[in-house]
This record gives sequence, C-alpha cells and structure tokens, in this order.
Amino acid sequence: MNYHPNGINHHPDNNMLLEYASGSLNRAHSLVVSAHLQLCNECTAQLKLLNGIGGALLDTVSSDSSTMEPSMSEQQTQAFSRLMERINAAEKAPQESNEASTAVLPRPPSDPIFKHVPPVVDKLIRTNGKLKWQRLSRGLKEALLKTGQQRHQVSFHRIAPGSKVAEHGHCGKEITMVLYGSFSDADGVYTLGDFLVREPGETHRPTATQDEECLCLSVVEAPVTLTGLLGKLINPFLTIKPQ
Repeated sequence: MNYHPNGINHHPDNNMLLEYASGSLNRAHSLVVSAHLQLCNECTAQLKLLNGIGGALLDTVSSDSSTMEPSMSEQQTQAFSRLMERINAAEKAPQESNEASTAVLPRPPSDPIFKHVPPVVDKLIRTNGKLKWQRLSRGLKEALLKTGQQRHQVSFHRIAPGSKVAEHGHCGKEITMVLYGSFSDADGVYTLGDFLVREPGETHRPTATQDEECLCLSVVEAPVTLTGLLGKLINPFLTIKPQ
C-alpha cells in the first residue's frame, strides 16, 4: 500500500529523478528516491513526465534514423538502445517494487514508529531482520542497514523528542528522508516524506520536535565531521562502516 501524505515540501531535484529513471543513479540513493516516490504524488507525476519526454525523444530518433546519414556511430546507437531499456525498466519499477514488498519475509517485532513506512523501507526492514540500535549521543540512535553495496552507508536515525543532534559538517553528500515525526535545523522544518540533500561542506544541527521522536532514513558517502571541541576528539574515529 502506498501512502500519500499532504505537506511534503522537499523533493529530489529533476536531475536526480532523471538519473533514477534512466537507471544510472546508484543503488543507495535510488533506495531513498524510491521511498520518497511511494509517498509523494508530485514526484511520481514528475517521474512519469520525465519518462514520457525521454520516450518521445527516443521515438523521434528512431523515426529519423532511416533517413540519417551514416554519421551516427554504432556507439551512439547502442547508447540510445541502453537508455530505452533503462526507461522501460523504470516505468515497470513501481509495480515490481509493490509486488516484492508483499513477499513473505521475516518481520521484526512491531514498533509504532515503523507502522506507516513506505513498502520499499518495509522490505528493507524485513531483509535486515532485528535492528541493532547504537546510541550515538544522548538523544540519537543509529541502526546500520545492509543494502548489498559498499560505497554508501545506509542507516536509520532515531532522534528522541526535543533532542538536538550535535552540529556536524559533511565530507560527502548526505541524503535524508523523514519517515516519522519531524525535525528542524537553521534552514527549515522537515516532516514525513521530506527529502533533504546536504552537499559536502554544509553544516547543520537537526532538532526533533518536542512532542514526538523522529525517524529518518539516511545515506552518506563519507563520514560526517563534528564541529567544535567535541569534533576534534571524535572525528579521527569516524569511518564509513562496511555493510
């Protein structure tokens, strides 16, 4: 079942959606984009539009190919064919994802915070089994997730009500999606379904709302760096953990 809550204000940009549609987006980032699409009608419609534009362009190229001079190389033809295959696969992906999410897999004990996660996240939980939570700070816990890839670290972050995460910077891109509750930082407030990208060099300090905890799905490609004195003490020990 897909959920389409109102009030999603932060989305992946068109470049990321186009990479997702073409099949060129890496697996970890595709996971978070898939989760967002299963909650967001706006981005689902935008993805269909991008697929339609791509298909129309390829149809035009195919119809003109018979009258083209031999200047179009074999490599170019193969590239167009591969792109068509990726677009066709992307159009089938939502249906396949929903079917896969109904497969009978082990399900850990229920937790209210995971009650309404999108199907792709539910499948991820089933695949990982019992989550191993590690306390990172007074109000922050992390559970690393196995996703079958090594380049990025994928994890759940659970922030206690009213807790502030230590201010930190990013050495690589970080993508965060809110799955439950909400948090804020100096740039705004992020609620269920919101999709946040932090680029290398950016810093922020997430704070959960006072009335409920916050659950996020996060993907990082390099360790975060804590600012201030605490950062000088801890940063040398921060690494991306193999999954």
